[in-house]
Amino acid sequence: MKQFSHRTVVCPHCGQFITADIDASNGSQDFYDECSACCNSIHFKLLHDQAHEKFELFIDADDEQIF
Repeated sequence: MKQFSHRTVVCPHCGQFITADIDASNGSQDFYDECSACCNSIHFKLLHDQAHEKFELFIDADDEQIF
C-alpha cells in the first residue's frame, strides 16, 4: 500500500484547488496545514480502516465545530 501521496483538495475558505501531501505511514491522524492560496488553516482528519486497509480523508475549516 502506498503510504505517501499528493491529493488535490478544495480549500474550505477560498474554494481554490490546492495540492496536499498526505503521509499515511502513521495510521489515523488529525493535523492542520495552510492553504497556499489564502494562507488560512485547513483541518485534515485522516482515518485508517485497518480491516479493509483503506484511508478516508476529511477536510474542514479550522473554525468549524462538529457536534
